[in-house]
Amino acid sequence: MSWDDLYAWMPQLLVAAGGTLRMTALAYLVAVVAGLLLALARLSRSGVLAGAAGWYIELIRGTPALTQLFLIYFGLASAGFVLSAFTAAVVGLGLNYAAYMAEVYRAGIVAVHRGQREAALAIGMTNALAMRSIILPQAIRIIVPPMANYAVSLLKDTSVASLISAPELMLRARDLSSEYFLPMQLYLLVGAMYLVMAYPLAKGARYLELRLAAGRAAG
Repeated sequence: MSWDDLYAWMPQLLVAAGGTLRMTALAYLVAVVAGLLLALARLSRSGVLAGAAGWYIELIRGTPALTQLFLIYFGLASAGFVLSAFTAAVVGLGLNYAAYMAEVYRAGIVAVHRGQREAALAIGMTNALAMRSIILPQAIRIIVPPMANYAVSLLKDTSVASLISAPELMLRARDLSSEYFLPMQLYLLVGAMYLVMAYPLAKGARYLELRLAAGRAAG
């Protein structure tokens, strides 16, 4: 690999890295919102909601993310519902991670002593208000560290979106590899770029974990 190669590659790889970060951010937003809804459904007193959420979580966690992406991108297209590769990747990865985040939410909510809910209901709060004002704020300390770690995992897992030609870093590296026939050098460079993007997220997750642990200890 020469400096000329690097000069030719980097502008394209940096643009693709921007696409990877956008994909990560949007898919993470989908996962956070959908995961909370799934967790609340699973904890619901409605057997139908709880059962449906449970089945969804087990189905998603029991099948490969790539299969889910193919179903969303190719399967929906065959049914006449066409999504762009980027949108399909965001939806597919977001819904995949929502299943895992739902369990994180559920664990955090269940960890809050049930007496907190009972006290809230005793003073006239509704279940929804008690959840929003009493339960979730306390569960956040438990939920945040693992959810921050999932952001790192999601960033790396965006690479599978290259298989549906979503515009992200690994796809650009694959295209450049076909053009320059230097796969080892390109993939090492791309690996280093993923590390540079993931490292601040990992450090942020560790910082949050330590801060929240210190807060619990002080409390």
